[in-house]
Amino acid sequence: MSQAFSASGTHVPGVAADDLELIARHTAPAVWRALAKQRIFITGGTGFIGCWLLETLLWADQQFGLDLHLHVLTRRPDAFIAKAPHLARHPVVHLVQGDVTNLAHIIDPVDIVLHAATDVANAGSDPRQVFDDIVSGTRETLDMAHRCGAQRYLLTSSGAVYGRQPDELTHIPEHYMGAPDTLQPGTAYGQGKRVSEWLVQCAAAQHGMETRIARVFALLGPYLPLDAHFAAGNFIRDAMAGQEIRVGGDGTAHRSYLYAADMVIWLLTILVNGADGKAYNLGSDEALSIRQLAATVSRVLLDEERFSVSVMPVPGAPVQRYIPNVDKARNELNLLVHTDLQSAIRKTADWTMTRSLSGRA
Repeated sequence: MSQAFSASGTHVPGVAADDLELIARHTAPAVWRALAKQRIFITGGTGFIGCWLLETLLWADQQFGLDLHLHVLTRRPDAFIAKAPHLARHPVVHLVQGDVTNLAHIIDPVDIVLHAATDVANAGSDPRQVFDDIVSGTRETLDMAHRCGAQRYLLTSSGAVYGRQPDELTHIPEHYMGAPDTLQPGTAYGQGKRVSEWLVQCAAAQHGMETRIARVFALLGPYLPLDAHFAAGNFIRDAMAGQEIRVGGDGTAHRSYLYAADMVIWLLTILVNGADGKAYNLGSDEALSIRQLAATVSRVLLDEERFSVSVMPVPGAPVQRYIPNVDKARNELNLLVHTDLQSAIRKTADWTMTRSLSGRA
């Protein structure tokens, strides 16, 4: 993975071939045809979602002769080159130095804007700054999209726009009308994403641009930071170190995890085949508790259940859930979960180990 190209000049992907083959197999040919010759501007291209989009689009460009032009926004091109030289130095990729909150200098024509900047790593910072960055970034990308002639815009939003999931609702659908609590400063991320969705619809009405929104839930796979505040990543990190997995809370909260290769299928399909001006939940609907997640990670990576729970559950306490209803994506776009959780855990750990052995952090 340390080189961008093989001796023959062929692009060498940084993720497993079987993942890319799965994406190709389950992405409709019409999607690839719609992307051919497109000038695509990607924000968040150096993050988890962005790297997977680049891995896929560069591979598809080579396999299907798409003749893509990818413009990737990055604050620090040098850091991205160090992290993923096979992506950053690819001849199809043009790195654009800048910040998503200030894009006035970008004037070159583009056809599609993929606003995939979802910096949840800073969600615990000053809530006002988190909110301002999210909203400013969306406003700037929409202005840039109009200025540069983009015909299509995809926002990666979040399941956080729904606020706390009601106790009686096991899977939350797109038509749920709840919202993050405005009296809680800690809901800044969800508040920002909610306003961003509104801004997208305003821009669509004003400029006639085609828009789609993907409300992303929990994900898992290569490129996921294992030292951030993602439970699945932290558990994999601890298990890979041979340590007991420690659950910080009572382990009763329920989550679901969509593998990154499946995520790309969903994103590209929503971008091309999704209904104009509509939002789709993106995630797995196969729920499990954080305690069950810890047990699964330890079984897969340690061959035994070796984990501890910090807090005893309170009998009768309501269960916190963050689980999407994906009937809309399944029924309208035929989007399915193709990778089971055990395989997702193993693939993430194997990729991380290979990357570590190659000297790449």
